[in-house]
Amino acid sequence: MNLFDHLAAEMASLRQAGTYKEELVLRSPQGPRVRVGDREVVMLTSNNYLGFANHPRIREAQKTAVDRWGAGLGSVRFICGTEELHKELEAEIASFFGADDAILYMTCWNANEGLFAAVLDEPDGLYSDELNHASIIDGARLCKARRFRVPHGDTKALDKMLAEDTTSRFRMMVTDGVFSMEGEEAELRELVRICEAHGAVLAVDDSHATGILGATGRGTAEEQGVFDRIPITTGTLGKAMGSAAGGFVTGPKSLVETLRQRSRTYLFSNSLPPAVAAGSLEAFRMLREDPAPVRKLRDNAAYFRKAISDAGFRIPHGAHPIVPVIVGDTAKALAMGKALLEEGVYVSGFGFPVVPHGQARLRCQVSAAHERADLDRAVEAFRKIGKRFGAI
Repeated sequence: MNLFDHLAAEMASLRQAGTYKEELVLRSPQGPRVRVGDREVVMLTSNNYLGFANHPRIREAQKTAVDRWGAGLGSVRFICGTEELHKELEAEIASFFGADDAILYMTCWNANEGLFAAVLDEPDGLYSDELNHASIIDGARLCKARRFRVPHGDTKALDKMLAEDTTSRFRMMVTDGVFSMEGEEAELRELVRICEAHGAVLAVDDSHATGILGATGRGTAEEQGVFDRIPITTGTLGKAMGSAAGGFVTGPKSLVETLRQRSRTYLFSNSLPPAVAAGSLEAFRMLREDPAPVRKLRDNAAYFRKAISDAGFRIPHGAHPIVPVIVGDTAKALAMGKALLEEGVYVSGFGFPVVPHGQARLRCQVSAAHERADLDRAVEAFRKIGKRFGAI
């Protein structure tokens, strides 16, 4: 058996087990409802939290940018790939997060992958929550600093680990602001206290909180009242902010300046296309002008959480618009996702190794663009399919 025969056999095994991930082709723009084939279905599996992905103002900003700046730069930032748009967006992001400066990346994956190795070295210690996003894990692997795996959400363990680490020159703790499979917030208040007490730098990936949590959408730190005490924030422009791509790091000027000089995923990646930069800039301006979409998102999430719980499904406690419906078995979760699509609801199933054995789920993601009729339709479909599969 050669390599490709081996891979084909593995893919056949996934199909037989019912755990092969299918990609559905959309025939419409992203929105609260989308077309799959010849049917319109409720979209309940997108990161389009604020409904900005197809917003007229953002589309217009993108069209104007293409007319003014063209399709792209064809180069990296430090050679000839920086435009006024990029500097405006970086200034806007820094201001939004109350930071000295910000730096753009093609994706938040690139931001997390390029952060740690650029600022930490062998004498240092990098602490990471064990359930952090894969991009943080990969970024940590590329870093020469000693790596410490912190039990998930265990602030007492982190406190003890930092107290016992008497040899690291500099120490950094990194965590997701919101853990995307659970919709669970990190305990930032306690993490801030511990890191400050031990002289460690705290970095937060707020990809699933920017534009979502906090009274004005400034994320997990605003939600928990520690907005001005997070030294480093990483995030994405491709979720709530409605853009096609884009990530960033915010922090002290010395940090951002160092990343511009040393971060490999910044130095060797093309700059953001003008349309993406302009659309993101418009999204931040819209959020500053009127945070009403943040309030509607919170109301929609609370409504859906209560309705799906009242229908008999098991969901983790929380307030985030990520609402995981726990069904246990991976094959069952994926099969239920297919059955729900037939009922007009597009939702994704997740199982091991993305989540622990026995914790397979359908991850629902509510948007500010959803109307109550959309959410009611989804709950009714869940009720019908849940009874068919013995999930309720």
